[in-house]
Amino acid sequence: MGDEANRQLMDRLLAKPEMIAACASRDFRTIFRLARIAGLYPTGIARACGLTPGRVGDVLVGRHAVQKIDVIERISDGLRIPGHLLGLAARPWEKGVARSMAKNEHDFPDMALLWRPPEVAAMAEQFTRSDLQMDRRTALLAMLSTAVGHAPIASLERWLDDDPDGPPPTASRSGVGQEEVALLEKTARVFRQWDHQFGGGLRRKAVVGQLNEVSELLKTRHPELLERRLYRTMAELAGTAATMSWDSGLQKRAHNYYLIALQAAKAAGDRPFAANTLAGMARQQLYLGRASDALEIVRLAIEGAAEHASPAVRAMLFTREAWAYAQLGRISAFQRATARAEDALTSSTPVDEPHWIHYFGAAELAGVTGGRWLELARKDAKYADQAVHTIRRAVDLRGPTGLRSHGLDQVGLAEAQFIQGERKAAIDTTHNALAVAEMTQSSRVRAQMRDLYAYTNDGDRDPRLREVRDRMRELLTTK
Repeated sequence: MGDEANRQLMDRLLAKPEMIAACASRDFRTIFRLARIAGLYPTGIARACGLTPGRVGDVLVGRHAVQKIDVIERISDGLRIPGHLLGLAARPWEKGVARSMAKNEHDFPDMALLWRPPEVAAMAEQFTRSDLQMDRRTALLAMLSTAVGHAPIASLERWLDDDPDGPPPTASRSGVGQEEVALLEKTARVFRQWDHQFGGGLRRKAVVGQLNEVSELLKTRHPELLERRLYRTMAELAGTAATMSWDSGLQKRAHNYYLIALQAAKAAGDRPFAANTLAGMARQQLYLGRASDALEIVRLAIEGAAEHASPAVRAMLFTREAWAYAQLGRISAFQRATARAEDALTSSTPVDEPHWIHYFGAAELAGVTGGRWLELARKDAKYADQAVHTIRRAVDLRGPTGLRSHGLDQVGLAEAQFIQGERKAAIDTTHNALAVAEMTQSSRVRAQMRDLYAYTNDGDRDPRLREVRDRMRELLTTK
């Protein structure tokens, strides 16, 4: 079998959840087994990875476990498994793949050109049309890519300007009336609520289609108040599309939808939602380990929102700031920012808050803060007790509402308990987490579940641990 045939074979294999789960847990016995079933025989695996056929055979029958990093890197390179799937840095050959993929991704031109409302609408219409036409293979390649950039801070600062560029809006007989705009606003809220409740991006294309429709409407001018409402609706839909894309593993598209949301919020004159969008962009950078970039973005959001932001919005922004400090190892700054978030939230009255921030209450604050203590506990177990205490508070306050957040809480609590050494409690919590994860398609919940899977490696010696490990494997290998 030639190199091109091998590459195509691995592309197909990497579309299988079982293969992705095996890579996440570095289960090379399963990786080799799946490759053999697909038609890549042990001699071919050995030749591609610089191993002996005998060593490949030992891995296949369980006599040898691959642990050395240099061998894992050879397997990544030989089988063309992207580095991040095996917990490695991007491999040298991935740069060419990323460049090839970039040709298929619709990238934004100069950000400075996109703050004028007409250009914002035209860009959104073009990008959503491209997204709606994305085929399954392109989606798979997008999910395998981790090449997510960020807009330069100097460009993002344009949102601080007082008014959008461009001609003043004028009346137009476009046939769009108050009732139709109100219906679009209601639809945007329903999609946002549905995403918060279930996660997983199952209605992503429906949101993108609705965003495309609003973008089409904004190709023509409307009375000023009506036009601002349409841009606000565009911002909310784009924000939801960003979250759903991210939850579906489409990082680059999520980033671009955040940019659309920010620009549309600017056109609508909605500073709080623009700040909320920047907070979403900062969170994405934090998940990618770019704490310094995230801190700059969230500081920009805090500066721009200023007196326009409600207490809950300010609290949410402070938690993003705290997250960045925690990731940078600045514990005192993390605690101070968390305290500011707690103080701001005490002034919040739900009836006076924007509908899109209603999710952020004491439970969400505890969940986000507990997650940061967990990140610190991974490096130093002395923080595990604080992580357990804070995440358990989130679980108690939140209850089963919001499946994605509830699932993340439960997975985080289980991991913190494993770090504590409380195996029995951790196993019980993992079963609770699995019950929630089975009800959502959130890629974020599954990603954290894959991390938790590593704590079950002693399953051969503990029947209860083996039981939960088997249940986790079933979840991770099922779409």
